[in-house]
Amino acid sequence: MTNEALEARKLLYSESVGVLSTHSTDIPGYPFGSITPFTLNHQGEPVILISDIAQHTRNIKADNKISLTVFDQYASDPQSAGRITWIGDAEPIDETDSRARERYLRYFPAAASYFDTHDFSFYRLNLKRARFIGGFGRIYWIDPPDMLRMNPFRETEGDIIEHMNNDHGEALLHYANVIKKVNVQDIAMTGIDGDGFDMRGDGRKLRIDFESPISTVEEARAVLIRLARTQQAGSTP
Repeated sequence: MTNEALEARKLLYSESVGVLSTHSTDIPGYPFGSITPFTLNHQGEPVILISDIAQHTRNIKADNKISLTVFDQYASDPQSAGRITWIGDAEPIDETDSRARERYLRYFPAAASYFDTHDFSFYRLNLKRARFIGGFGRIYWIDPPDMLRMNPFRETEGDIIEHMNNDHGEALLHYANVIKKVNVQDIAMTGIDGDGFDMRGDGRKLRIDFESPISTVEEARAVLIRLARTQQAGSTP
């Protein structure tokens, strides 16, 4: 895996909103862009939740070729910061896939109410190729084998999150306040993967990257304990 792919994946994992571009059915031949929240599934693909009555959903049903552009929302100079355009096909997710729903709702709990009003469906964005710009003059195409990484905690993620949220709330506040330097009152872990873990602090996504990839529950426990003992901001011990 290239350094560019690692950097691109780190950016993708740190964000939760992108610009979804579809092919307009109302104005044929023209693109249609819309702000769309997303999470990542256990294959590392973006997952979106969209309503059947939305324009972008109608566009996808006519032509499922899409792109999702993701960038650092908090960069002081977006032009010099990293951004990635994920190009691929929007594929509906089977309604029986409870993992996709559970993971999405951990990141966006308010979305649970959407199912009471309109017909909403989950789609995964199957990658064909990604375009990553890491700054001025740093422009790369990245293919799926380099971009995608299977989440090693796909079977145990729910148990890890439940344990951290129920028994280690103080550690989560420490991660946010000390390591991320973000003062929050309400905090919860929402996801963990081989490259890092996510929290929701006062409604905002907070991502902490591991210094090196991990793949076992034992490694996850060890690194989370070390992070809880970190006294000042910095990289993972």
